[in-house]
Amino acid sequence: MIRGALQIVGLLVGGIGMIGTFAVTGMPQWRVSAFIESNIIVFETIWEGLWMHCIRQTNIRMQCKVYDSVLALSPDLQASRGLMCAGSVLSFFAFMVAIVGMKCTWCMQNSWQAKGYIIPTAGLLFILSGAVVLIPVCWVANTIISDFYNPLVNIAQKRELGEALYLGWVGAFCLIAAGAIFCCFCRCCEKTRSYEYSVPTHYPTHSQHLHRKTESSYSRSLYV
Repeated sequence: MIRGALQIVGLLVGGIGMIGTFAVTGMPQWRVSAFIESNIIVFETIWEGLWMHCIRQTNIRMQCKVYDSVLALSPDLQASRGLMCAGSVLSFFAFMVAIVGMKCTWCMQNSWQAKGYIIPTAGLLFILSGAVVLIPVCWVANTIISDFYNPLVNIAQKRELGEALYLGWVGAFCLIAAGAIFCCFCRCCEKTRSYEYSVPTHYPTHSQHLHRKTESSYSRSLYV
């Protein structure tokens, strides 16, 4: 019962991380325009993502445009494109492997070999996808913070952390947590299997019981 609940929790947490990874990959709110010092144009907000940049003005519909050239992007955004796509694929693959592992657990209760391979594979894939997602999110955040406090960078070019970065941290944490849950489940299964295959206790047979009873009655007759 506990192992089944642990699997369901791990699958739900991994699903949340997978959906968050998909959302972060497509969101344009990676880098947001900062309003500091003489930059008092507050009626216009600039968003920069992996695939497009958007301009949102007051009382005007938001306008987005896809980047004309990939080479024109900064190195952190170029690398983040590939890493986020890889993280999305890995998280989806880990989620599907986890579903297959749970089906094997429910349908084949005695298939310890199948559980021993599928469940830890899903856990490792979740942890790997979380690490892959965490790298570009932290890289872009570090670049934004470094440029923000760099006096050589123009004020109009300084940016702040967008909502996509915070969502990326949450998604990466969920993926890693799901992987840890599935790895813990694998260890619990190994302990249970070693306990079930331990040497059974030898109970006395019927003949041994009669023999002991005869010996006890014989010993009592000696004292009479």
